[in-house]
Amino acid sequence: MKRAQYRQGDVLLIPVSDVPAGSVEEAKDTRVVLAFGEVTGHAHAIDSAVATTFTNGDQRYLVVADGAILKHEEHSPLCLEPGTYRVQLQREYEPAGWRRVID
Repeated sequence: MKRAQYRQGDVLLIPVSDVPAGSVEEAKDTRVVLAFGEVTGHAHAIDSAVATTFTNGDQRYLVVADGAILKHEEHSPLCLEPGTYRVQLQREYEPAGWRRVID
């Protein structure tokens, strides 16, 4: 069964089979923040009891357990299927080069 991709604002979660070898688990807090809003300070976040993030170079991965909900103050909450996802933040091109979209 193919798992779904999820998008919430400028955050896209792409299903992958596993976290790549050599990835490093990020430090845990009470929540896992996938992206902070540059203007409002709001965040795309999940309770850290049901999710873990890893980095491999400049790429992030999210491992989700049962009951994970991605929340943001300005978007509807998303119920995520258990699994592993590559975290992609939307970018846009401007004459000076690529930059992250401001959410």
